[in-house]
Amino acid sequence: MDISRLTASLPLIAPSLLAADFAHLAQDIRTLEEAGAEILHLDIMDGHFVPNLSFGVPVVEAIRRTTGLLLDVHLMLQNPEPYLSVFRKAGADMLSIHIEVAPDPRSMFDKIRQLGALPGLVSNPPTPVETMLPFVNECDLVLTMGVMAGFGGQLFNPGVLSKIRVIRECTPPETLISVDGGVGETTIADITAAGANMFVTGTALFGKPDVPAQFRHLRQLAAHDYKGNASPLASRRKNR
Repeated sequence: MDISRLTASLPLIAPSLLAADFAHLAQDIRTLEEAGAEILHLDIMDGHFVPNLSFGVPVVEAIRRTTGLLLDVHLMLQNPEPYLSVFRKAGADMLSIHIEVAPDPRSMFDKIRQLGALPGLVSNPPTPVETMLPFVNECDLVLTMGVMAGFGGQLFNPGVLSKIRVIRECTPPETLISVDGGVGETTIADITAAGANMFVTGTALFGKPDVPAQFRHLRQLAAHDYKGNASPLASRRKNR
């Protein structure tokens, strides 16, 4: 997969289908397509790394049959490695794993790329940003959780803004810096200003009566403060 398909459209709103109406999932996806969405976020929970369960391979396969939008699959799994090829075959375009279960994720990044998908790295709010820094230039997506993984509808943790700033300082502009959890009208400006360019939103989108209007509103809020520039430090590190 060519990341330029995404970077040409930054900033991105990535609707989280965990907040959609599963009785009318195909209709919700069509609504998002008509609103201008280019990517969907899918949370896979195993009941071990996070206490909740969400959905698995059959639902991802069904979503893939329903849409041509890019599928950003977030693996909240204690042992993600055996499932990389499974979810890629099911239709994932991006596969993200947690630094908490993969302290050195490079071999899984390699496998994800071999499968033809983009690798991503995720951390929960309490995880020090320093654990991610050795790897942020070896993946295409860096996802900072704004809440603890595993539950929807939580309030955004403002402490993660400093993590986003550090990651942005260390990465080139084509790196997708995503935030998931607590992203909405009152937080998206601060998150954008910190350096994020991709915004996963669930209840702040699907909880509104007019989802297409809310999608466009959130993207306008993100675009208002979006700069799209890497720091000189990021450029120097990339060119080493």
